[in-house]
Amino acid sequence: MRAFFNNKRKLAATLILAVLAIAGIFAFNESDKYFQIAKNLDIFAAFYRELNTYYVDDLPPEKVMHKGIDAILEETDPFTDFISEENLDDLKFMATGKYGGVGASINTNGDWTAITDVYEGSPMDKAGVKPGDIIVSMDGKSAKNMAQEDISKQLKGAPGTTLDMVFRNPVNGKETSKKIIRDEINVKAVSYAGIVKNDIGYIRMTQFTENSGALVRKAFEKLKQSNPAMKGVILDLRGNPGGLLDEAVVVANIFVDKGKQIVSTKGKVKNWDRVYETTGQAADTRLPLAVLTNHSSASASEIVAGAIQDLDRGLVIGQRSYGKGLVQTTRPLPYNTKLKVTTAKYYTPSGRCIQAIDYSHRGEDGSVDYVPDSLRKTFSTTGGRSVKDGGGIEPDAKVEATYLSQVALTLLRKQFIFDYATNYYYSHPKIAPAATFELTDEEFADFEKFLDNKDYSYKTRSEDALETFKSTAKKEKYYDAVAKELETLEQKMKHDKKQDLLKNKQEIKRLLEEEIANRYYSQEGRIAKSLAWDNEVNQAITLLHDPAAYKKLLTAGNL
Repeated sequence: MRAFFNNKRKLAATLILAVLAIAGIFAFNESDKYFQIAKNLDIFAAFYRELNTYYVDDLPPEKVMHKGIDAILEETDPFTDFISEENLDDLKFMATGKYGGVGASINTNGDWTAITDVYEGSPMDKAGVKPGDIIVSMDGKSAKNMAQEDISKQLKGAPGTTLDMVFRNPVNGKETSKKIIRDEINVKAVSYAGIVKNDIGYIRMTQFTENSGALVRKAFEKLKQSNPAMKGVILDLRGNPGGLLDEAVVVANIFVDKGKQIVSTKGKVKNWDRVYETTGQAADTRLPLAVLTNHSSASASEIVAGAIQDLDRGLVIGQRSYGKGLVQTTRPLPYNTKLKVTTAKYYTPSGRCIQAIDYSHRGEDGSVDYVPDSLRKTFSTTGGRSVKDGGGIEPDAKVEATYLSQVALTLLRKQFIFDYATNYYYSHPKIAPAATFELTDEEFADFEKFLDNKDYSYKTRSEDALETFKSTAKKEKYYDAVAKELETLEQKMKHDKKQDLLKNKQEIKRLLEEEIANRYYSQEGRIAKSLAWDNEVNQAITLLHDPAAYKKLLTAGNL
């Protein structure tokens, strides 16, 4: 009996009073699963009562119950979650994109935490705080060695409340006191909208929150109105984790006319099954369209991409999307808590569910796996192209993902690119527009000097692989036979940091330019600067400029 209760993954350990009340209302048959649920909850309630009464030490009820809840949730998917009262603001933010705070992002490096981004029009912006400024204290308490999470919590708060802060200038060391009045921060669903290559519209959408679809439509219509000769449009959903399903339908409706099915949902509660169709007139149904996705495009992003693909309205370009074909509903619980629970799967217009991981079938150790290719089914788009379920949205035009070099990653991680941009900002009153700004060779050489005596050592992936091979060879007693060859290879692979800088100059130069553009033109400047060398964007532009190639990819047999 003790072993039974020790198996927390099998133990239903939450909402005892509420569920027992429900259990008392109904009569259950022995063979009915609901009887089994009620029976085990009754056992658990008695078990916990006796344990709490007689165990030698006090057991904190909230901590114990939350552990039980976490154990139950391990049997579900990662999108089903218990939302405690103190985390309700996070739930609200996911739905609305709004929170109470100061409007800045931070990063802790060593003893101190610095401001890394200031949102335009935010309390921090109005107070004159700049990226790079170091937080010295908050409400009289030193911020030295304070955890980043604790600082973040203190920066948030109800609109109208004040926070007395002291900042240190990162260049001259001067400290300044500022009174920050927290406000409602609304994170933009559309982080950038503009024209690339003179005649292609570009819209980057970061999340599907309340009213985000209307903002995308407004951005598109503004681009179209100001650029009547526009030859195509790119909707960038890369890195967009999704959000509200209704907003996905609104976004699709910008490019798909009234009365078209965009998505349907099916779950255990049949009365909740729904078919979602476009309800208004499209803003444009003819302009060539490219939707960009990557592995971080999920949920509502995949609904939009899947509908555009299934209806042959445009091309999906980039990498395969995340593969989240599950729908969550929020249910109220006692004491101002909530349950976010997966209630259905969603299906694109062709009838496919793109859920990539099968959480309903687990191994003996509780592990889950991706849906194997052999079990993925084929469906047809409106025009007869073949598309598959069970693995996210596969792009019509695949572009290999780009990865940063180890030296670039190290420079970013150690904040040397960030720090150089800070110094650059304070020594250059202005720069060219973000899209055209470029560092000169002399300025890059200055960055190299800036790195003198700074530690940005790292191991390359090849060196890591060689270390693993050497370790394995020693365990299997092959090392002595190949030791000389391995030593020779190790010497050849040793990298020179200066040479690595030069070898990856263009990549590092781009990162510097983006960070510097961000100082003068905020996030929009960073994005504008990045578009010129963005492989997915350039591939989309090429296809939108080539009607024959665009049409060929939308023709059956060419996917």
